[in-house]
Amino acid sequence: MILQVEKLDLFYGDAQALDGISLGAEEGELVAIVGANGAGKSSLIRTIAGIETPRAGRIRFRGQDIAGLPSHRTCNLGIGQVAEGRQIFPTLTVEENLEVGALLPRARGRTKATMHEVFTLFPRLAERRRQAAGTMSGGEQQMLAIGRCLMGRPELIMFDEPSLGLAPALVQELFGTIRALNKSGLTVLLVEQNVAHSLKLANRGYVLENGRIALSGTGQALLNDAGVRHAYLGISPEAERAMEGPAHKPLMEPTSSPAIRVDRT
Repeated sequence: MILQVEKLDLFYGDAQALDGISLGAEEGELVAIVGANGAGKSSLIRTIAGIETPRAGRIRFRGQDIAGLPSHRTCNLGIGQVAEGRQIFPTLTVEENLEVGALLPRARGRTKATMHEVFTLFPRLAERRRQAAGTMSGGEQQMLAIGRCLMGRPELIMFDEPSLGLAPALVQELFGTIRALNKSGLTVLLVEQNVAHSLKLANRGYVLENGRIALSGTGQALLNDAGVRHAYLGISPEAERAMEGPAHKPLMEPTSSPAIRVDRT
């Protein structure tokens, strides 16, 4: 398993944001983290990335305990993050933003080759390589945020609300990109407000509620469960009708264990 989170607790002052979180990702998996606003999804991503320091618990990346490591060391181990709100450098050009992403020691020496890969994935960035990043559209800035993360040569990439603020057509394009990156071999941890899309993509999913794992299972099983759709995921009737149609083949073959696990601890 490339990532293992074990009994993770995080506090902001006296307020507990994460309470005994345990989850994992196999190499090459796409794992979705879903839940209501304030459930602890972004706090989990920030703690794995080394931005927040947990009070208790372990985070193992390829067997190494990285809990509490500073974020630059976490990044250099191969964990990349596409942060909520994109957080690009608006006064720098597209090319300069990408070069910043390649400053990690693990990525040095491969800047030109990686930039070529990014421009192949996002041709619009190549067209705008000399343009100030702050003058681009929201969709183009999200492409740049993903491209900058890829410049660091990550093995695990974490997306925090990547579709936030994007037009529907761009959301479809974004999820196609995430799917392609995962199929290329990258392990993906996806925190996303668009529950239907994220669970359709995911091999496995976890539902967070008040800082705890409430449910876990295959993405397809969670998506198909009526109780999950209404009680936990908040999918509207319109979205539910849009998902109706022929049964989809599960993204993971069923095992002898239940498809959905309820955490009652």
